[in-house]
Amino acid sequence: MAVLSISQAILDGIVAHARRDHPDEACGVVTGPIGADEPTRLIEMQNAARSMTFYEFDSMEYLKVWREMDDRDEEPVVIYHSHTATEAYPSRTDVSFAGWPEAHYLLVSTRDPETTEIRSYRIVDGVVTEEPVRIVDAKVDPMAVQSYMFGQSPTTVDYECRS
Repeated sequence: MAVLSISQAILDGIVAHARRDHPDEACGVVTGPIGADEPTRLIEMQNAARSMTFYEFDSMEYLKVWREMDDRDEEPVVIYHSHTATEAYPSRTDVSFAGWPEAHYLLVSTRDPETTEIRSYRIVDGVVTEEPVRIVDAKVDPMAVQSYMFGQSPTTVDYECRS
């Protein structure tokens, strides 16, 4: 089973970005060394759609970020975005746009200002598989790894999140 291992600092950065951009969806990537499945560098991106129900990377920013990753021998390990009014589960649009089968798709729901819902998925050939999220916090103890499941996969999800 796939597991997303991510540092608390990067996760906190993603959540802060999602809260800051609310009520619009936030989006971005976390890069890491090619082939390592290790998210190391958070890159907040602009939601070119500026929408509460849809995200789209700005094409010029996308090109700049992907060139920079290439120059640094990095790849997108995590692709994240927020849902502002629904649970942290990929919409049909999210699934149709999921173009990196090796990436973890992290969703943050900002629908409740008091609670943050975080869930991670693999999306391959239109199939959504939820995966556990492991928080790795080297500041405490580099050998201490805790495993969390930040939600349950719903039995049925049938909503469209494009405005």
